[in-house]
Amino acid sequence: MPDLPDGWTPGGPLNAGTLKTEYAVRPLGTDVSRPRLSWIATAPGYGATQTAYRILVASTPELLTPESADVWDSGTVSSARTFGIEYDGPPLTARTRYHWTVQLWDGLDRQGEWATPEWFETGLQDEGFGSARWIGGQVESAPLLRKAFALDGTVRRARLYASGLGYADLRLNGQAVSDAVLDPGFTDYDHTVLYVTHDVTELVRAGDNVVGAELGRGFFGLTSPNAWRWHEAPWTAEPRLIARLVVEYDDGHTTEVVSDESWRITGGPTLSDSLYTGETYDARRALPAWDATGFDDSAWSAASVVDAPKGQLQGQAHEPIRVVETVAPVELTEVRPGVWIADFGQTTAGWTKLTVTAPAGTVVGLTHGETLADGNVVAVNRHVEGDRIQRDEYIAAGNGVEEWEPRFSYKGFRYVQIDGLTERPDVLMRVAHSDVGTVTRFTSAQAPYEQFDQAMRRTILNNLHGIPTDTPFMEKNGWTGDAQVGGPTMLATLDMARFFTKWLGDIRDSQAESGQLPVIVPSSGWGFTDLSPATEWPTVYPFLLREMHRSYGDERLLREHWDSLTRYLAWELDRVDDGLSVSVLGDWLPPGYGRGPAPEDRRLTGTAYLYRAVLAAAEIGELIGKPNDYRKAAAELADGLNRTFLDREAGHYRSADDPDYRQTSNAVPLAFGIVPDELVPRVAANLAADVEARGFHLNTGCLGVGELLPVLTAHGYGEAATKVALQRSYPSWGYWFDLGADTMWEKWEEDSRSRNHYFQGTVVQWIYENVAGLRNVDAGWERIVVRPDARDETSSAGIHTDTIRGRVSVVWRQVSRVLSLEVQVPVGTTAEVHVPSAASSEVTVVPGQFASEPSYQDGYTVYTVPAGHWSFTSRSA
Repeated sequence: MPDLPDGWTPGGPLNAGTLKTEYAVRPLGTDVSRPRLSWIATAPGYGATQTAYRILVASTPELLTPESADVWDSGTVSSARTFGIEYDGPPLTARTRYHWTVQLWDGLDRQGEWATPEWFETGLQDEGFGSARWIGGQVESAPLLRKAFALDGTVRRARLYASGLGYADLRLNGQAVSDAVLDPGFTDYDHTVLYVTHDVTELVRAGDNVVGAELGRGFFGLTSPNAWRWHEAPWTAEPRLIARLVVEYDDGHTTEVVSDESWRITGGPTLSDSLYTGETYDARRALPAWDATGFDDSAWSAASVVDAPKGQLQGQAHEPIRVVETVAPVELTEVRPGVWIADFGQTTAGWTKLTVTAPAGTVVGLTHGETLADGNVVAVNRHVEGDRIQRDEYIAAGNGVEEWEPRFSYKGFRYVQIDGLTERPDVLMRVAHSDVGTVTRFTSAQAPYEQFDQAMRRTILNNLHGIPTDTPFMEKNGWTGDAQVGGPTMLATLDMARFFTKWLGDIRDSQAESGQLPVIVPSSGWGFTDLSPATEWPTVYPFLLREMHRSYGDERLLREHWDSLTRYLAWELDRVDDGLSVSVLGDWLPPGYGRGPAPEDRRLTGTAYLYRAVLAAAEIGELIGKPNDYRKAAAELADGLNRTFLDREAGHYRSADDPDYRQTSNAVPLAFGIVPDELVPRVAANLAADVEARGFHLNTGCLGVGELLPVLTAHGYGEAATKVALQRSYPSWGYWFDLGADTMWEKWEEDSRSRNHYFQGTVVQWIYENVAGLRNVDAGWERIVVRPDARDETSSAGIHTDTIRGRVSVVWRQVSRVLSLEVQVPVGTTAEVHVPSAASSEVTVVPGQFASEPSYQDGYTVYTVPAGHWSFTSRSA
């Protein structure tokens, strides 16, 4: 900054907003002993920096002042950090709400206002569930559990802590305790079991009360035989519940209701439930008001105390699954008497809500699928035994208008086939997924780019159900390779901090004693020898940890996983043979290869991904002060790969048994920095030449598809990358959308078995980083690069991203020879802005006096700018 003090801003002082605890606003029931606090620092003007902060924590909002804060006063701390600030006061008390605020100082030592207070509430922590026991019993259908109790005073606060496995629909006095569904989240139950905290203050009352639950199987008690052996998982058991209700009164005394043998149980109207086959519900068995007072449960039996799962109970910290949208059919057709097909016009994950008036005993079938064939919804899953797939059945009670929707399974679908009714059915689509927030909005004059962005966003969300799945229709498995390739796009599009923190814990829980990781997480035990070893899949572990630091600056996460990470990499490196890592999957599903890997030697991609993984581990070790030899291991892997697969004379990589040029085999080494420096231009040129020779088509599977376009663009072939991106003939994204796609597909072919699969949709990362031009460099968006270097075929693009430091935005527009570029940089971030230009003299910047002196590099004038809103204008020749 020319002639200005560090932290200078012409506007007002620095203030804090968007206060969060453990990445959440007002988390209810955190079990973290030293929760991390964060805020967004804001100030008008340019170049603002935070130089200090002061945090106050108090037991009530009234005490949240510097004179009276009764829990913790951090004092004035000299620091620019705005996130990851650990609470450092006295030990926190279980089941307690804490209020906090923060005040900031800027580079001129000016003091901001105290931020609007926020709160967090602790969970059970070390206190646990007290005398509560796991309960259940042998019943012929989904268990109903209830407990009547009385309260004798004015309630100040009431909390229900509960875990129902696999899922629990919790009720209090006939009302749902939350809007969460398919709760709690799926884990490796032998290691971790999640419980959820519910604020039920408004649901309890003086006098008689009833707490109840209906339990579903989920992956805990799945009985449908399937290829991944979920029905034989080591934890498999009948559904069960543990619950602790704590009611506090105005006069200070408390009442507790805990799960034990005094609860009552019976089999409910849900006759069966399966994540793969669907649910059967007999409304004739429904018990009105079973979960409210005044119900006679004398025909029920005493619940049994059952074995606890092996896993440790801990508070659920990631976002719950919720119904986020309700959609009416765009078309409802009677395809033959008594058989109807509803087309909802979009491919989603969720279920169908049915409204029906029918005689008692009428069976209404609801079969869900993504495609149609021969007048039927296609619901076939070769991985699950039996003919029933994604089919719900509702048996009418015959008592007038009846409404029903399933609660213990979800489906991937666009179409629903309804049978059993002679009258026109009334159905609605209920879209349900983990309720993660959207952080990015993208716009462009090139409509396909916007279409791809929206489709990828929808596809990712459709695959978030407590874990990142591969498809909501077929598998519902957490394939590590899918998250490996999709992780950066997921982090760029959505707020994944809590979700990925949870899933990284699942990865650690899934680790074998040897250090090996399976290809799906969680795992029933499948995936250690089945389709394994597949290096490109579980190497997501170090890569995702590194990407989490890049997005959120999360060093605690790195420290918590270091030991497990090093054990895993020791296992991988121990099986390296002659500098190469053996892998059985490779570049999965390139065009023309159906259900299988690409033809090239899978040791190439296996070694490349292990190389990137150990480099990521080296960086992690350096960040947290853990010495390691991973850079040496990476160099040895690069040598082994180049020695075996690099044809130095021809300037490209090839497999000895595959004479065909494979784009992935060349794009991945270029992207990961494995190609020797002197050969990079030739390898890149050959890659571009192959793309052009194929009529600007790709021949990549899931591993290469996300690397191809960025690599072409980085080496000066942005026009070729654009032609591939906008291609309309097979294989291409445009080909899918011309066939009616609204989500990303698993295969490039029209007969793709899954039409809700994000691992081939990573073109969106190129759109964000190269078309819009926004790239996060590192450490929680501390540095960004703005470089719109794929501007062919569009006249404008814009991206707005809400980062952990605040909003970053890049918007550019080309009109004739004039390009305008607007960049918003938040406090704590430095931007390196590459302005397309014929020469540096052709660029103007406002306010120019606060930007660095420009340099000129290969068609771009480069500025470094601090926080503020910047306007650049350039002219081309």
